[in-house]
Amino acid sequence: MRDTHRVHVVRISEEQPKHIEDEVVVEEPVEVRLNGEVVSVTMRTPGDDFDLAAGLLWTEGLIGSAAEIGTISYCPDEEHPDLRNIVNVTLVDSARKIVPPSRTWTNSSCGLCGKASLDAIRQLCHPISSSITVERDVLYGLPAVLREAQANFDRTGGIHAAGLFDPSGRMLLLREDLGRHNAVDKVLGGALRSGVIELGKTVMMVSGRLGFEIAQKALVAGVPIVASVSAPSSLAVELAEDFGMTAVGFLRGRSMNIYSHPERIV
Repeated sequence: MRDTHRVHVVRISEEQPKHIEDEVVVEEPVEVRLNGEVVSVTMRTPGDDFDLAAGLLWTEGLIGSAAEIGTISYCPDEEHPDLRNIVNVTLVDSARKIVPPSRTWTNSSCGLCGKASLDAIRQLCHPISSSITVERDVLYGLPAVLREAQANFDRTGGIHAAGLFDPSGRMLLLREDLGRHNAVDKVLGGALRSGVIELGKTVMMVSGRLGFEIAQKALVAGVPIVASVSAPSSLAVELAEDFGMTAVGFLRGRSMNIYSHPERIV
């Protein structure tokens, strides 16, 4: 399963046009099923699909823990037998009724206001009580560590990353995808499946902006500190403030903006 694809391009610069080969990120759909029922179809970069499925089901409230997962497997596609674009997750309790996600949390076109989205989350999530602290010098170093670990970004320049770090700045897990939210689902799903990462003692660093969907997913997982190299949204800041999450934006060089719960940054 390839996550990049070579293409022929004409490069235009101050010199004469050149015919060269370039690498672009592969974009393909994946269908996620739960006990055989379709719950989501999304565009993603192939790779770490089982982590993506587990993370998506978890952050959308369809499962509450790794213990609920029985098996995760690819399903054959009769029309495209060479593709592995259907993932089925079977629960231990295979007879449990599946309630499809409403998508009110992360779908910006759903027509609901921010208050309705926050109210929906309050029904399923608890405030984060983690007391971890992280030195600001550690945070300053995370973007470089994340960037250096992005093998696919070096080759394509067009892929996002999400990484989990311990309070000392040690990288615990990294996942890449062309979609910011997919990268987060992959890294949280990978942590969930591993069973060895204490998410309540981690920092999550993302390569794109800190939108509501990213903050919501981190909240479900209980991640106390979420940092981004770019800007947060107003709803992400409100969510972080209300639920005890430290939201950091514009983490570049030796500066950052702390939008909520700054007591964790020392």
